[in-house]
Parts: sequence; structure tokens; C-alpha cells
Amino acid sequence: MRILVTGGMGFIGHNIVAQLEDMGYDDITLVDNFTTYGIIPEDELNALMQERQSKISSVNYIYDIALPEVETAFRVNKPDLVIHLASFPRQKVVNSNPTLAADTMMKGLLNLCELSCKYQVKRFVYVSSSMVYGDFKDGTDEYAFCKPQGQYAIMKLAGEHLVRDYGHRGCFDYTIVRPSAVYGPCDVEDRVISKFFMAAMKDEVLKVNGEHERLDFTYVADTASGIVGASLSKDTAFRTYNITRGESRTLLEAAQLITKIVGKGKIEVTHKSEDYPSRGTLSINAARRDFGYNPTVNIEEGFVRYYEYLVNSPFWSSKTV
Repeated sequence: MRILVTGGMGFIGHNIVAQLEDMGYDDITLVDNFTTYGIIPEDELNALMQERQSKISSVNYIYDIALPEVETAFRVNKPDLVIHLASFPRQKVVNSNPTLAADTMMKGLLNLCELSCKYQVKRFVYVSSSMVYGDFKDGTDEYAFCKPQGQYAIMKLAGEHLVRDYGHRGCFDYTIVRPSAVYGPCDVEDRVISKFFMAAMKDEVLKVNGEHERLDFTYVADTASGIVGASLSKDTAFRTYNITRGESRTLLEAAQLITKIVGKGKIEVTHKSEDYPSRGTLSINAARRDFGYNPTVNIEEGFVRYYEYLVNSPFWSSKTV
């Protein structure tokens, strides 16, 4: 099977590629333009890319998915399966430049769907987000009504509808996955768990925006295994799946655990941010049933693994001196 992974050098993407390579898939093509999104420091991006590249051997095409030259990756490699992760990664990044974000999240997606039709891709996997639900409570499954808040979530949900339309017109089989609050080694600093760890390691304040706000924190290896499983299964065509831990925890619990692991840091609880919905635990019953998804890493173990990575990383440890 020939596989194309867009955003293949990203945080989740390189873990997916590494898992596929470990499974014996040796015809994998990556597309990634190594963007900083205008907010990631160049030294951080360079360090992360070196670490991520060391874990994989597949060839990367440095293309912008919204531009015509990305067709080269399709023409040369003729993929059977496309796993599409290339995106602006979260609400804050989209808010900083929504026009540029739309080039990737909307124009880029349309470009990939058209090329997938042209080159007869069999399966198109679209990596969406749990943010499409907006506010949701524990036990929310994939049939819940989506009420996205903010342009990131709106564009992710619009992307789902576009992919479904191509699928319903017979262009390709599709699978849609919705991850949540992913964390772990080789992540950028500008995400909640990364921020908490770096603040604690510098004995600074961990700012908790909403004492009772919950997230379904998911270790990156579990996220990657869920996406790989959904992509390769014959039973997931034309379906949508939550790919999460299935066990939400409060932001305050996460901060308390991190200060305990690190042994320092102070916690400050403030009001909930109005820019983000209130969330809970997502149901992963469908993923368990259809392709045996089985996340194994809770935050007690996952946070320790992430901390050990940060301490042993020359780049990140230098940032806490």
C-alpha cells in the first residue's frame, strides 16, 4: 500500500509515520512545509524537526498543500491512502492569522480532495478535532450535534462536510477522526500541558483558566495508534471517530500532578477563558468496537514520560536553566 501523510513532520504526523514504518509499511510519502505559523520560534522548530526526523526514514516533500506543486507528490507516488493532518493546529494560531489559516485548512483541503479524485486515492482520512462539538458533556459520541465556537473549530467542521461531499460523490472512501488535547514528547511549547511543564520546571506560575474545566488529555502515541487503526481498517469507511483517552481530567488536576512530578512550581487559578468551550469526556466506544482502539496511557504515566523527555532533551532542558 502506498501512503501519503500531509503534515507528516508535525507533532502527531511524525508519530503516525513512525508507527506505520514499525508495522512494515515502506512506501510512505510525507508532505510538510515546516511552517512556524508565525508564532513558533525558529530555534524551537529546528530542534523539533531534527528530533522528529530522527524517528522516521520516509521522504518528505516540502510543499504547501494549497499550491499546485503538491500534485507532484500524487503524480510520482500515486497513493492508495491519504492521511491528512496538515492544518493550523489550534484556535490561538488561527486567530492570529485567519486568512492564512484558511489557505491551509480550506483551500489546501480542497486541493488535496481534487488531487485524490484525480489520482484515484482509495481512502482519504481527515484529521478533524474535538473542538467541532463546542461545549459538550461526558459521554459525547460522534452523533452529537456540533456547535463549534471560533474559527478553528468552524473550519475543521466545514472540512468534515467537504470530505463527506467528495465521498458521497464517489471520489473516495473517507474516514474522519476527532482527537482531543494531545500531549507528549516533541510537542511545541505553546500548548497547555507543555506550558504547565515549562512553568513548573522554571519554578514559575502555572495559570489554570477555570478550576473545573476538563479536557480529555490523550498521549500522542495513543492518538497516533488510533488514527493508524482507523486508516487501515476495512470497517471504518464513511465513518467518524473520537480518538481520545476517553477519560477527562480537570486543568487543575493536571497542574497539580505536574507540580508534584517536577517538585516545584506554583498554581494560580483564574476565570475560564471565554475563547474556549467547556468540554468533558468523549465516548470512544465506536473506535473500540470497529477497529480495536485501545488507549493505554493515562496522565499519571503520560506526564511522567513527557517530563523525562523534557529533562533529557538538550534543547528543552536549556530553556529551564
